[in-house]
Parts: sequence; C-alpha cells; structure tokens
Amino acid sequence: MSTQNTDQPLSAGQIVAEARKSVPEVTVAQAKEELDQGQVGLLLDVREPAEWDKGHIPGAVLAPRGMLEWYADPTTPYAKPEITTNRDARIIVQCASGGRSMLASETLKKMGYNNVVNMAGGFTEWAKQGLPVESPAVEGPLPQRG
Repeated sequence: MSTQNTDQPLSAGQIVAEARKSVPEVTVAQAKEELDQGQVGLLLDVREPAEWDKGHIPGAVLAPRGMLEWYADPTTPYAKPEITTNRDARIIVQCASGGRSMLASETLKKMGYNNVVNMAGGFTEWAKQGLPVESPAVEGPLPQRG
C-alpha cells in the first residue's frame, strides 16, 4: 500500500520510484548474459521509432510505450504476436535510460506478463559498454554538395 498522499501530484521520478518497488531490474551485463544464454523470450524496446532508427539492440522488438497496452493485449487488432505469445517467457524491457521501460514493465505485469524485468541504464548504458548495436544502413550514395 502506498504511503503517498494522493492529494499531491506525483513527479515522473516519484512514479518511476513507485514502479521500482514491484518490478525487478537487471543490469546491462546481466541482460547480455541472459540473452547470450538463450534465457530471454523477448527483448522489448519501448522507445520511439526515431530513437530506434538511430540504433537498437540486435533481436529487440520495437513497441513504443504509447501503444504498449494495445500491442500486448491479444484481443486488440494491434496485438503483436512477438509480445502476446511470450506471456510466460522472460521479458527484458528497455528504453533509453530505464525510466520509460520501468513504467512499461509495471504495465506488462499488470496485464499478466509474469516474468518481466527492467534493464537498468537502458540502451544508453548498453551502447556505452560497447555491446552490439544495429543501426540502419545508409542506402545509396551520400548526397553531394555542390
């Protein structure tokens, strides 16, 4: 039970801190080890498409946080089988730094996904540690300036 006074508005940081009480976290190193050992059913990236396009973790599935509930609900026309078929699998959720993914992890738990963890530090920490990143290839020749 929360001890927060519900008459006072909460900050984004307070909301994330509240979610952290019910959602386990893994470090980037732990996430990489679990992925390498085949222990992860789904690596879920909840960033926005523009962030994804700048680079993402190989094998991750993009599901921006704004559509997550619809993608994760098998009864909606927006359901993503990559998510809905992994309800009982290990799911690691990541964003850029860990805040949005913490809230997304909490949402997935509420929706019946039982083995969900947040990746602390997110994509930023993953890239900072020099771990594999996929970036879109530049197609065609670069424009010439004249």
